[in-house]
Amino acid sequence: MRRQQGLGHAAVATLVGLGLLVVTDCSDDTGLPKRYSVSGNVTYKGQPVEKGNIVFEPTDMAKGKFATGTIENGYYTLSTSGASKDGALPGDYKVVVVSKLVDMTQVEANRNGGSGRQDDIYKAEKKAKSLIPKKYERSDTSGLTAKVEQKSNTINFDLTD
Repeated sequence: MRRQQGLGHAAVATLVGLGLLVVTDCSDDTGLPKRYSVSGNVTYKGQPVEKGNIVFEPTDMAKGKFATGTIENGYYTLSTSGASKDGALPGDYKVVVVSKLVDMTQVEANRNGGSGRQDDIYKAEKKAKSLIPKKYERSDTSGLTAKVEQKSNTINFDLTD
């Protein structure tokens, strides 16, 4: 009788262990499902977009999460959880690209050892010069879409006027 209980506990322990492996494979400490790497190049008129941000907005907000990345020298890598380059959930996305040249001279002048005043930062961002057409700053006007698949994804964007 005792032997059967031991085998039962071993079987339960094995099943629990397998269950944890499955859960670990599907998510991490963020609680999000498995994400897949997404990276690529962003060009405008054939030239790399020097700096900016890219946002993947899920077309089905109930099933997806936003993924974002920083564009540097035309290259980006996405993150969903804020963790370094953890990728995006599989699915369809609308894409936004923002690339602006912000003059922070007034913000720096008013810094006085602390952070710049909020109104100076707001004014500088408001006056910022867009380095790409403004239509790319909104998902409803950018015309950019992407599909993230359950694999490593390379998705490039060639922006035009």
